[in-house]
Amino acid sequence: MKRNIILDVHDKPDFITWLALSFQHLFAMFGATILVPFLVKIDPSVALISSGLGTLAFILITKGKVPAYVGSSFAFITPLIAAKAAGGVGAAMIGSFLAGLVYGVVALIIKQTGYKWIMKLLPTVVVGPVIMVIGLGLASTAVSMAMNDPKGHYSLLHFSAGLVTLLITIITMAFFKGFFNLIPVLIGIFGGYVYSLIIGIVDFQKVAEAKWFQLPNFIIPFVDYTPHITSEIILLMVPVAVVTLSEHIGHQMLLSQVIGKDLIKDPGLARSILGDGAATMIASFIGGPPNTTYGENIGVLAITRIYSVYVIAGAALFAILFGFIGKISALISSIPTPVMGGVSILLFGIIASSGLRMMIEHKVDLNEKRNLIITSVILVIGIGEAMIKFGESFELHGMALAAIIGVILNFVLPGKKEEHIFDTNEEDSVA
Repeated sequence: MKRNIILDVHDKPDFITWLALSFQHLFAMFGATILVPFLVKIDPSVALISSGLGTLAFILITKGKVPAYVGSSFAFITPLIAAKAAGGVGAAMIGSFLAGLVYGVVALIIKQTGYKWIMKLLPTVVVGPVIMVIGLGLASTAVSMAMNDPKGHYSLLHFSAGLVTLLITIITMAFFKGFFNLIPVLIGIFGGYVYSLIIGIVDFQKVAEAKWFQLPNFIIPFVDYTPHITSEIILLMVPVAVVTLSEHIGHQMLLSQVIGKDLIKDPGLARSILGDGAATMIASFIGGPPNTTYGENIGVLAITRIYSVYVIAGAALFAILFGFIGKISALISSIPTPVMGGVSILLFGIIASSGLRMMIEHKVDLNEKRNLIITSVILVIGIGEAMIKFGESFELHGMALAAIIGVILNFVLPGKKEEHIFDTNEEDSVA
């Protein structure tokens, strides 16, 4: 039920209010949006621009009915790193494009058949452990970033920056209230950066040399690389897209409750999934990471009660603008790796914990052998980076392999039960 709404979805604030609210909204999205490209070594400015363009595309496709900001997806961190290692940054962008294409195909199917089939394909007993794999699989990366110097050697000085960043982020999450509680990542990075300045591990040279207006390092197909689709890239990226679809549906259900409108029915999951896919495809054309709707966005809406799509669009425009300001890009690049590692320790742990929470909320009973088998196999195969390899071109490993095996086990093991996740009994339709 909608209560005490300050700005509803289609309310348009005056110009000054719009500027202030738009900047505030981007502020909440900023930390997570720049962290992913930082981890996968993609220009953060490009990620800002692609998130802005993707958000505008999402708003247009959903007919301005869904106040959602899209930003860099954490689920694709490991596949992006693997794709870059396999075939360079061009391969990662091709994989991102294919992931967006999967969203488009699923949207078309949902338009014709409704959404319930996807929950049969991806029940919580499969999705929950896969989300846990996403977080736990990145644990060693976060710890290594936090405790090593730029040469990759252990350094207590650098580790102290990671630990201070982690401590500030934890304090923000545990004790801060209201809006500040929604931006612990950004506050943690800021605090860790200040500490890093004090201990002398920040290099300001690139910031001083950067221009105020500067073109980001866009990665354009047929200009910077020749697109080439391989089975390895498909198997790295596509299974992750299938899993993140369930996350998208969960976001839309929660957002519907927050704003008091049934977004599953109008504009429909087909449109919102298509918008999400379009955002990822746009990112792939300019060198940005895959995009997804943000849980942080829902938290901001719930706290501020400002649901206006004009404010969301304003945040997107600010993101695009900041992407062309060279000083901002250089400042982001000057953040010491241990600072990002410190915040990642908590963030990746939260991702893993959210998979566990999903299983608890949906009452996945691990006393049942069927559920125990599926969960156990997914966790060990995913975290252990098990691999199936045929020849030189076909390779399936880690999270992708775990997800596929989880889906297969869910279908073949006896005792499968119908899962009831949604409150609505309506099938999705698109106007």
